[in-house]
Amino acid sequence: MLSNLKSLKDDMVSKDWTICSFIFKYKSIEYIVLVKRFVGTEKRANQYALVKLHFMKSNDLSDELQIEANSRSLIIDAKTLRMYFGIEYSNNMGDILCQFTKQLGEIIPKTVPNIVSDIERKAMVNSLSISDSENPNKIYCNKVKRNPNGGKRSEFNSDKTKLLRGSLFKHFCNEPNVSFCYFDEPSMENDDATILKNFSK
Repeated sequence: MLSNLKSLKDDMVSKDWTICSFIFKYKSIEYIVLVKRFVGTEKRANQYALVKLHFMKSNDLSDELQIEANSRSLIIDAKTLRMYFGIEYSNNMGDILCQFTKQLGEIIPKTVPNIVSDIERKAMVNSLSISDSENPNKIYCNKVKRNPNGGKRSEFNSDKTKLLRGSLFKHFCNEPNVSFCYFDEPSMENDDATILKNFSK
């Protein structure tokens, strides 16, 4: 029922993304769904999990539920799923959960979407910052730095920069030992030209 997840994950790997998103509507409520690969600090709890799905209500990103999933099913107990999505209990619970999973499966894209809304970008950047042990408010790029001892930048730092500063990332996409530095103060943000000039010094 979730067969698109396999294609989507493969596309994420080939395009070097650790995260992507799509919109899911259920019972008139809109959810931002982040699809996250198990890399770096993102660990799988179930050995059969393919990806982690991070659901957030678009009108309140703090109202969230994270579920591991594979191409066959959502790996979660029925009660937790019911409570979050407001699914009433009934005698044919198995059928209702099956319908829910099928409805979700029809929405899951097979490839990483090229266009994302502002709310999706915000949700992804927030998640990437947390995965990278960073303050989620640090979204203003001030400089780039070469990591000591040939250390590589994290996948999360790369994806965050692809989302926030795509043109800047292109300058260093083939230099994995260069990291992008973010701050939570808007006045700290520099444009690409300033960052490149300072780095060249």
